[in-house]
Formats: sequence, C-alpha cells, structure tokens
Amino acid sequence: MWTILANPHRFMGFSRVAIPIVIGLGVLLSGWSLYQGLWVVPPVPNQGGDIARAMFIHVPSAWLCMGLYGGLAVSSFVWFIWRHELADVAARAIAPIGAGYTALCFATGAIWGEPTWGKAWRNVILYDSRLMSVLVLLFLFIGYMALRAALDTRQKGARAGAILAMVGLINLPIIKFSVDLWKESTIHQPSSVIRFGEAAAESSGIHPVFLVPLLIGFLGQILLSSGLIMLLMRAEIFGQQADALIARRLNEA
Repeated sequence: MWTILANPHRFMGFSRVAIPIVIGLGVLLSGWSLYQGLWVVPPVPNQGGDIARAMFIHVPSAWLCMGLYGGLAVSSFVWFIWRHELADVAARAIAPIGAGYTALCFATGAIWGEPTWGKAWRNVILYDSRLMSVLVLLFLFIGYMALRAALDTRQKGARAGAILAMVGLINLPIIKFSVDLWKESTIHQPSSVIRFGEAAAESSGIHPVFLVPLLIGFLGQILLSSGLIMLLMRAEIFGQQADALIARRLNEA
C-alpha cells in the first residue's frame, strides 16, 4: 500500500477521499474522549483532583509529538537515501503539526503540573530531565522549519533539514526513559501506561476508567493529525505544480 501511495498522482487521489473521513473520525473520537475525561470520569485525588483531567489532552499530545518526530525523521531518511520527493513533502507537512502538538504538551503539562507538584514548571525546567528533553524536541521542530526557510534552494533546505531530523532522533529515547534513568533530576511520575523493568514493577499502572478514553482520544488525535498532514501535503504539491507551471510559462514567453 505504501508503495502505491508513494506515487504523487495516486496519493492525491487517495488523500482527496481519505482526508474528510480521517478528520471526521478523529474529531468524533477525540470529542468523545474529551467528554469522558472532562465530565464523566472521576477526579484523581493524588494527581491534583479535577485538574488531572488535563491528562486527556496532555498525554495524547505527548505521545503524538514523539511519534510525529519519528515520522519526520523517517521521512527525512527516505528522502536522504532515495531522494523520494513525496517523502520530503511529508516531512515538511509533519514539522509544523509536530511543533504544535509539542507546544500543546507543554501548555497542558504546565496546567496539570503546577498544582500537582506545588511548583511552577518554569522554576523546575532547568533541572527536570523530562521537561528539558521535551523542550529540546520543540526546538528541533522549530529548528527544522527555520533551517529549511533560511536556505536559498529547496534541495539545500531538504538536505540540511534531513540531517538535523535524523540526528535529533536520539532525543526520543531520552524523553521516554528520562524519568526512569534520572530519577533524582525529575519530579515527573514514572510511566503509567508503557512501562519496562523496574518501572513496571514499581507502578500499578492507570485504571481502565481513565485508560480507555485516553487511548481512544489518542487514536482520535492520530487520525486528526494524519488528516492534517495529508492536507498540508496536498497544499505543498499544488504549490510545486503551480511553481512549475509559472516557470514553464515564463520560459515560453
């Protein structure tokens, strides 16, 4: 399937049908998750009470910003090795959406964290390993977009951006395991859903009443972001076609 969609003409035909379906399903699932999280599930006493309902936005956005960066790095790798133009189009489309989800992760984390930790997040960011590594992720997304915009040709921008994206991939395991590896330098709780080794033994995990709407909300956000990425990819392809048409008309004139 991916080989078929790698053809720009097939991708345009597929995305024209898929975008409204994917975005519609994403909105429905995300809306149901938010309804459950904000009005149905009980408060969490040891996580700030009602303020812990921010998890239904914070946790999916945290997972998704890491997944989107992984997609950015993989797309960059495909372009860098095989010079597949659609992979570069995908990378350019992923970057702003990934930056947005990373910023959303920070904002909702601040709302949830301050009353739970008893400290303002801006006062602990310099020594909290999780906060610092996520901040690096945000800078990587922004840096990728700024680097591409700063170079004078698309090829130079794609090459420099691809190198940055691939090198920055090392930050993802740091984000994931920072809480477990540097316990003395973080005030984040251990992972509650995806746990390994001692973390799995020490934590009882998240109750299904919270986990089910959380995972459904995550699925909804995956669908929503996928639809937005395809929408931006279509806009990029149309822009390239328009530039090629203008250049051809100028040459003919």
